[in-house]
Amino acid sequence: MRGLIRSVLIALMGATPGVGAQSAVAPDGILRVAYLANNPAQATKDPATGETRGVAVDLARELGRRLGTTVNMIGAPNPQAVIDAVANGQADIGFVAYNPERAGPVEFSQPYMLVQQTFLVRQDSPIRSVADIDRPKQKIGAPKGDSIALYLARTLKQAELVEMTETRPGEANEALVDGRLHALGSNRQRLTAALKNASRLRVLPDDLYGVEQTLIVQRGRSEALNVLNQFIDDVRRSGFLGGTIERSGVVGIAVAPAAVK
Repeated sequence: MRGLIRSVLIALMGATPGVGAQSAVAPDGILRVAYLANNPAQATKDPATGETRGVAVDLARELGRRLGTTVNMIGAPNPQAVIDAVANGQADIGFVAYNPERAGPVEFSQPYMLVQQTFLVRQDSPIRSVADIDRPKQKIGAPKGDSIALYLARTLKQAELVEMTETRPGEANEALVDGRLHALGSNRQRLTAALKNASRLRVLPDDLYGVEQTLIVQRGRSEALNVLNQFIDDVRRSGFLGGTIERSGVVGIAVAPAAVK
């Protein structure tokens, strides 16, 4: 009985962080949230209504509810733009993957979600799994500045990394089809979507690794970071996080395991 009462009290405390938490995270009473507008693992637009929805939106709204603030979602075109918005004070928090190269102007929470990364190749490619990627004379594409590009820059020993900035839809697919690239790395959801109208391509069956998704705050805002870490612990424990991930319908994402304390 005592254990049940303690659990209820902990849940209530997590659900209502209080005025101190609000002033730490969103001192102006509006929670400004930067997120990746083009990353379906974070958010997508409903084609019928135009409404933005997804894991980042659900988490931001739940955090705002607990803090007692309104929420302003700020879509950004790339990870660096999310970091810049938070570092420059244009956003209170941001959704972005952790990478050591991004540390400096911001601080990262514990991971809340993993986004699996893999590769797109031609149907007739000899590349059958991620183990075949790092081979001599192979050109491996990745979106410039994305987590997988940073990861491959650190880890590729024999293959050549080609960081890409698409100027029009389908450009990367064309580079695979005509042989300028041997593989294209990205998250599994993006690559699965890229297969539409691309019968000459396939997605590898295995994953390279899971990118840790985190929340960020401006460097030095330790109280805000503590609030976010407690929030992640609570939504993971309560099942809220798992529920929003499942509802998103996005391929290749999962709840990040709790940090060992």
